[in-house]
Amino acid sequence: MSSDDRWLLPEGIEEALPEQATRLEQFRRELIDLYTSWGYELVMPPFIEFLESLLTGTGQDLDLQTFKLTDQLSGRMMGVRCDLTPQVARIDAHRLNREQPTRLSYLGTALKTRPDGFAGSRSPLQIGGELYGHDGVSADLEIISLMMETLATCGVDKAMLTLGHVGILNQIAAQLGMQEEQKRCFFEMLQRKAVTEVDSWLAEHDYDAGTRSALASLALLGGGIDSLAEARQRLAVFGDDVAVCLGRLETLAEQLQQRYPQVSLHFDLSEHKGYHYETGVVFAAYVPGEGQEIARGGRYDGIGKAFGRERAAVGFSADLKTLSRLSNREASTSVKRIFAPAETPAATVNAARAQGDIVICALGAAGESAATMNCAYQLVENNGQWTVESV
Repeated sequence: MSSDDRWLLPEGIEEALPEQATRLEQFRRELIDLYTSWGYELVMPPFIEFLESLLTGTGQDLDLQTFKLTDQLSGRMMGVRCDLTPQVARIDAHRLNREQPTRLSYLGTALKTRPDGFAGSRSPLQIGGELYGHDGVSADLEIISLMMETLATCGVDKAMLTLGHVGILNQIAAQLGMQEEQKRCFFEMLQRKAVTEVDSWLAEHDYDAGTRSALASLALLGGGIDSLAEARQRLAVFGDDVAVCLGRLETLAEQLQQRYPQVSLHFDLSEHKGYHYETGVVFAAYVPGEGQEIARGGRYDGIGKAFGRERAAVGFSADLKTLSRLSNREASTSVKRIFAPAETPAATVNAARAQGDIVICALGAAGESAATMNCAYQLVENNGQWTVESV
């Protein structure tokens, strides 16, 4: 690398300049306050852990996304987190070990070996909430509602909510005795809506006509809430377990429509994005013009088993940098930027700062002024009294 390009950052790694950093910090404070008001306690997992902890059990899907290095003190392999959810699950299962439902929130930088999508970030500022210890629809509803309030707080509107249920695919795969590789291949084709590939794959397997027809329909089952009734009919061959999953989606959809009547709901029964540790309801928020989801989450019961405690869990996460970029909120103008000449008494400067204003003191450098310091106000002395005046 020459001296001319030493300022370049790796692909997918960004830095926040003053205006963006200020905006991110404002959103961070507001969101932490929001989560606290809902009873979600803030936790701060470490940026790096021993690799076997980061990739234990359900976290093994994260292997390809994790940067790895050797700890010079212990000689053991360590990993840089690419997702905070397994870390928060470890905190709930091992460090807190509570019996009652536990609500936790977090915010921190993650680091990925590859971006999630085209020209995506490898260093998202991941924010989210997790609810442990309750397996009911009410917990699903609370987490989705908290995700929607997160978008509203950040000024992201016109979001569409997509819902699915991983249990449907898992139940079908179990009933048909699919091996893990068969299951992975089938799920991947469904996710891509590769109908022709699904048909070819089904032709290679000895399923009866009813089963083949039901499996073929999975890639196309989706739409509004009415699509769940069609799914009940087409997937009836798989029995009550699948019907229970559909019933949970119907109940959740009814409650979401009551709470957020302005939000468009869409159902995708082949939805299986994320890191594949989900076990039940999954959901994602989309906005026009964005090819990727802007927030996502789901139920991942049992995620804490590898840490010694298996219990119900549901949560969501988002990249705060993405939400800031999509925000329609104007920058706050309530805080004054005030320029203070070098001779301004310290008590006067401190009094202005105590009121919440920004005061930039002159250093005596050439060219210093309210205009060059981007200040709309300045401190002016009149007959021994210092007052704030517009420039």
